Amino acid sequence: MTLPFNPYQEIASIAARHGRGEGDGTTAIDGLGISRRTSPSEPCHGSYRPCFAMVIQGAKRVQLGSDTINYGAGDYLLTSLELPVAWRVVEASPEVPHFCITVAISSDKVLDLMGRNGLSKPVGPSKNQRGIVVNVATPELLDASVRLMRLLDRPSDIPSLAPLIEQEILYRILTGPAGGQLINIAIADSHGNRVARAIAWLKENFAGSLRIEELAEHVGMSVSSFHHHFKAITAMTPVQYQKQLRLHEARRLMLVEGLDVGNAGHRVGYQSPSQFSREYSRLYGLSPARDMDAVRVSATG
Repeated sequence: MTLPFNPYQEIASIAARHGRGEGDGTTAIDGLGISRRTSPSEPCHGSYRPCFAMVIQGAKRVQLGSDTINYGAGDYLLTSLELPVAWRVVEASPEVPHFCITVAISSDKVLDLMGRNGLSKPVGPSKNQRGIVVNVATPELLDASVRLMRLLDRPSDIPSLAPLIEQEILYRILTGPAGGQLINIAIADSHGNRVARAIAWLKENFAGSLRIEELAEHVGMSVSSFHHHFKAITAMTPVQYQKQLRLHEARRLMLVEGLDVGNAGHRVGYQSPSQFSREYSRLYGLSPARDMDAVRVSATG
């Protein structure tokens, strides 16, 4: 497909009109988000949920475990399951802001589309099992993305047309080079699906003791197979994944709920304050107390 227009310029123009200022924002279309930055950002820590994210202008960098992932204009990042990451915008300016659009991906919609189109296995072989992958957007995927964004200027069309275009976007992803990642997570009893179930368990129980043998048995895998596939998908071990969940939640507790360092660390499962401070500093670059001081100075400055 040859597009008779510049889709990036059109999406950027729509995003500039409907984006809610600096940072990440929602839109009138449920599940569609717009990210706008006018300057490079500091590293941000949190979790990426299943989504399609396409950079329209600028560039971004994501750290997933031991992996550094770079993507820029024309690339899309696919996240197939919830993963703790660090990210930053590396290319942006007031003249050429960084714009990225995101479309949330529902596992129910993936399974429904797979069933209706007979997509019971990946279209082609995929050696990359990572839960986050980057590919160049195809003309078909760009065309559907432009049409979805245009609906923001025609809000009365959103209820009828947005679900259809979102389905088309999901179809293009599933039948494209990154489709294997989504399909492998969705298929019951696949290695990817079992890792996704383990991640769901870790999210619910991150503050407790982690016994790898019990978690592997819980998802129906041997310990060696569980370790191998978990790291292949997440770029980290189960213990490292749990640690990031704990530290992200501890930071939220201090920032949002005002807990002190000791209580936040204890709440997320740390028995040793020194170990909490050491691991927090390793992830965020500052001790918990200094990090909170820096946030307060930034907020008042």
